[in-house]
Amino acid sequence: MRRKTANFPTGKTFSSWRAEESSISEATQNSLSTLEWIGRQENLAVAGPSGTGKSHFVEALAHSAIENDMRVSWFTLETLTAAVGKAKVDGSVARTISRICGCDLIVVDDIGMLPAGQDAAEAFYRIIDAAYERRSIAVTSNIHPSGFDSIMPKTLATATVDRLLHHAHLVTHQKADSHRLAEAIAGKGVVPLT
Repeated sequence: MRRKTANFPTGKTFSSWRAEESSISEATQNSLSTLEWIGRQENLAVAGPSGTGKSHFVEALAHSAIENDMRVSWFTLETLTAAVGKAKVDGSVARTISRICGCDLIVVDDIGMLPAGQDAAEAFYRIIDAAYERRSIAVTSNIHPSGFDSIMPKTLATATVDRLLHHAHLVTHQKADSHRLAEAIAGKGVVPLT
């Protein structure tokens, strides 16, 4: 039931994670996999190029959290914006933010794929602010959090990143190639119809 409530995108776990192919160091992978950072209400920011396993790794961590009796909520910036926007219409923003922050781990995936307008920046800030030092947030992004002001209003980006990174593990993929592109080029993307 917790998995269904979390609203995971694909169901990727550590059973399909290829640790040896990741540019995340083995020590960092092992340390984050203990989930102790969630117990300490610390955050996780994973940044790097598209296709390098950021979402897979964070989703695997989130599945592990559920297996350890924690509650998880998974969002993209777009779905988070929609949830908060809907709550604005019926006047239940505080209740919605409180419900989301009732989870032990809140994931916001794929920040930076599209420009974020005022509503998206506000929704993201509200969650980061409400969870600050109370809950763990994990974000994945194709840009470093210090560059969030290039996709959202500067004032909100600055306040958001300040709170997000204050107690955070920052993992960056350095010059990693896309696993999806490599599989496609190698002919492993699809099985041809016969």
